[in-house]
Amino acid sequence: MTTSRYKSNRNVVYSCKYHVVWCSKYRRKALTQAIEKDLAATIDDVCLEKSCEILAKEMMLDHVHLLSSFETRT
Repeated sequence: MTTSRYKSNRNVVYSCKYHVVWCSKYRRKALTQAIEKDLAATIDDVCLEKSCEILAKEMMLDHVHLLSSFETRT
């Protein structure tokens, strides 16, 4: 996590965050500990690959919350 609230890029200052929620079909309790572990590793890998900063990640039995921030590329 970064300590600054805002990011800058040349003449632009911004703070852009994305809140993504994934739900299982019919909100079934499908995320067991084994699936949760694999899913967390996959989310971490994709965010690292895409230069994304994970601000918060919470996994429940029937849904996943992800709060992230991306930097713009020039």
